[in-house]
Amino acid sequence: MQKHKILKNSALVLINLQIDYCPGGAKEVPNGDQVIPVANDLMDQFKHVIAVKDWHPANHISFAGNHPWRHIGKTMTIDGLEQMLMPFHCVKETFGAHFHPSLTKEKITHIVEQGTEVSIDDDNCFYDVAKRRDTGLTEYLLANGIENLFIMGLATNGGVKKSALMAISLDFKTFVVKDGCAAWNEEEKSAEKAFKAMEKAGVVLLNSSDILKLS
Repeated sequence: MQKHKILKNSALVLINLQIDYCPGGAKEVPNGDQVIPVANDLMDQFKHVIAVKDWHPANHISFAGNHPWRHIGKTMTIDGLEQMLMPFHCVKETFGAHFHPSLTKEKITHIVEQGTEVSIDDDNCFYDVAKRRDTGLTEYLLANGIENLFIMGLATNGGVKKSALMAISLDFKTFVVKDGCAAWNEEEKSAEKAFKAMEKAGVVLLNSSDILKLS
């Protein structure tokens, strides 16, 4: 494919490349840190590099520790919505909430913060789970004439999948960089299932080498 047909009007979208999502973090994704070099390699190919990060208040509803007698992994109903309870992670301004130290942060052109309100949980880079809160990303993309999104990050079967599916529903041409993603529960082939679901919805799957060949 010609470079101008893909990368024109395009953005690289980095999902949750934060310390808490990498090995040793509060919500670690196995091998999550291995996608950081992929992100760094791809940044020069895009005028727009968008970094999405969880930026939670300490009393966020998704944290099991904020609900007496509730445990991580349990599900409860809050405001009519099912909420899986998580460990404390990516609490704003804390060490674990910051981008991985190896990420080339100076090449990031726009940051999207998720989960910033106490009572609203976001599961993709566009909206919260009930579409009550807009992160502002759609407005940014339209204002900059961005039509094509190249998504990568953590986790394949979490924020990457949900963001890619939402992007497709909003009529953005959506690509997912497979070698730029890592998943939870790899022993259950969860990444493979997530990739299949995205591809079925119209997401184009490719590797970073496919993009680098266009430069």
